[in-house]
Amino acid sequence: MSLFHFPPWTNKIKYLLGAGGAGGIFYAFLIVNFGFSPKTTDIGYQPEQPVPFSHALHSGQLAIDCRYCHTTVENAKHSAVPATETCMNCHSKLHTQSEKLAPVRASWESGEPVEWIRIHDLPDYVYFNHAAHVQKGIGCVSCHGRIDHMEVVFQHETLSMGWCLECHREPEKHLRPVEFITAMDWKPSDPTIGLKLKEMNNINPSQDCSTCHR
Repeated sequence: MSLFHFPPWTNKIKYLLGAGGAGGIFYAFLIVNFGFSPKTTDIGYQPEQPVPFSHALHSGQLAIDCRYCHTTVENAKHSAVPATETCMNCHSKLHTQSEKLAPVRASWESGEPVEWIRIHDLPDYVYFNHAAHVQKGIGCVSCHGRIDHMEVVFQHETLSMGWCLECHREPEKHLRPVEFITAMDWKPSDPTIGLKLKEMNNINPSQDCSTCHR
């Protein structure tokens, strides 16, 4: 005969412990999933570059078109980083003694490229074609934000799978006439222009896994 007698309600403890354990596992999963997601880890990524290049000055105040430096945005899978020669087209005559431009001059003299740090860097298992998006009317600002306001460029969007799928499901929210792809301040005069461009150009982005994971 047992010396200890527990009230009937204690029989529920095992169920409460089980529910608490399951809830704890689910909570841990949410914390880890959110903590390591691109929404948490990548937005705002802003590495220090070897040359303090100001997009706010060049793209904003001077209104230099994105394509002057990033020459392949319209016809290649990747957007090219400008060669030192592109910088020296101007800076062989302007600010020739600037201390900030010393790495550019050293690159020009040695032939070694400036070691720019990539900011928008998709995983190796993701296929992305820059030209395919630009040629259909996705403007620079949709993915990169207001570059013309950035003294130092940072990652503006998550570049996550969910973020890409949002655009593939409703591309009309981001479509614009191709002549305005680099116009950072462009606003549609017609609120239906995105839908019109989608229909006119037969833009129906695939949502199949193999589109990006090849």
